[in-house]
Amino acid sequence: MNMTFLQELFNSITQRDARLWRRQGEAGIPDHGQVLAACRALLESDGEASSISLASRALSMYNRLTREERTRFFEGLSSEFAADPARIDQAYEAYREQRDNSRLQALFDACEPRRQELFRRLNLATNGTYELVRMREGLLALLHEWSGDKQELAAIDADFAHLFGSWFNRGFLVLKRIDWNTPASILEKIIRYEAVHEIRDWDDLRRRLDARDRRCFAFFHPAIGDEPLIFVEVALCRGLPDRIQPILSGEPSGERDIDDPEAADAAAFFGISNCQTGLRGISFGNFLIKQVVQELKLELPQLKHFVTLSPVPGFAAWLNERRDDEILPDELRQLLHELDAPDWHLDPAHSERLAAVVKPLAARYLVEEKNARGLPLNPVARFHLGNGAELHRINWLGDISPKGLKQAGGLMVNYLYVLDDIERNHENYTANATVVCSNAVRDLNRRARKMAKGEPAK
Repeated sequence: MNMTFLQELFNSITQRDARLWRRQGEAGIPDHGQVLAACRALLESDGEASSISLASRALSMYNRLTREERTRFFEGLSSEFAADPARIDQAYEAYREQRDNSRLQALFDACEPRRQELFRRLNLATNGTYELVRMREGLLALLHEWSGDKQELAAIDADFAHLFGSWFNRGFLVLKRIDWNTPASILEKIIRYEAVHEIRDWDDLRRRLDARDRRCFAFFHPAIGDEPLIFVEVALCRGLPDRIQPILSGEPSGERDIDDPEAADAAAFFGISNCQTGLRGISFGNFLIKQVVQELKLELPQLKHFVTLSPVPGFAAWLNERRDDEILPDELRQLLHELDAPDWHLDPAHSERLAAVVKPLAARYLVEEKNARGLPLNPVARFHLGNGAELHRINWLGDISPKGLKQAGGLMVNYLYVLDDIERNHENYTANATVVCSNAVRDLNRRARKMAKGEPAK
């Protein structure tokens, strides 16, 4: 018998059952105990058809829980569906007595929390994968505001991350180009999920998808249909762009403006947006950039440069802390306070004085400031350096929008992807947290060290 027919039959049955359960439950909202009971029944189920039906029922009930009841549901998952300590001890003692592969596998099985098998079975439901992604999104929100012991909820999150790491393996991802012919349902999601530079309306989106000098690509997963996982926006240009406003506005930007994609020699990634909060920590961006580079090279073999035009979130906050740092000379600290003046960037002379100070400090921030793990403090730097890019150029007044001025004093950064160097850079970063940067950025960092000693900024 045709397996597609069987699957469609199962889906129709479970969708019908889910609608029936919703209608029956309209008079009263389920509580966490009922959902946990449904989960226990699902784990005890033997047949595929009954498991699909029970999974759909459990997810349908979960989606109708109140916020408080969802919290209690996760607490139940933490306690009732954890690994059994006694079973672990027994399996470990058996392995100590005889160290063979079968007993090692038994130990592995004992250590796995029951939640993981529960999530696998919930995944059988129609749209189960997407529902579990949404469930983790709710868990992450709860973790953010949780005042109790976070270790219990963090263990559930670790189970989600472990499973999603396999379910959303690169081999399952599908790269699609987004253009004006893409279904409207997906285009609406692109507008909604854009996280770097807001898409104001449909006209703005049309400009960003203009085939003359724009490209957009997204990763999808077969199990969640037309929900994009991550997408990247690309501007085709002559030379490396240093300002975002001409790209976003579509206004002529001089010699770099093009009307024919074959006239471009550079592809600039100016927006990378993760779409599913429930997949936080599951890395797609490195695969996305590398595959998009391959797609662009096939379409436009004349392209020589692959570069980002990236924001520097967190730099302004870090710079504010330096303003009262007694290590810095008084004159330098006073100059940094001028960033508080309204429209300071509109005064060319004032802007030039600040550039001589702020750009070197930005180089220090990006090259030398590290987090507790010894990696660059800036999250965008960690992403691109980890992908094998080079910190190439710091662009003064690269983003003069209110957001750009607030988060980074108007700075933007070019991270350059040199195809022959990507793997080496990635290995050096992974092994030694090496920040590969251009001579220009190294010179700015040396200038920052001199400034801290009271020497002239230039």
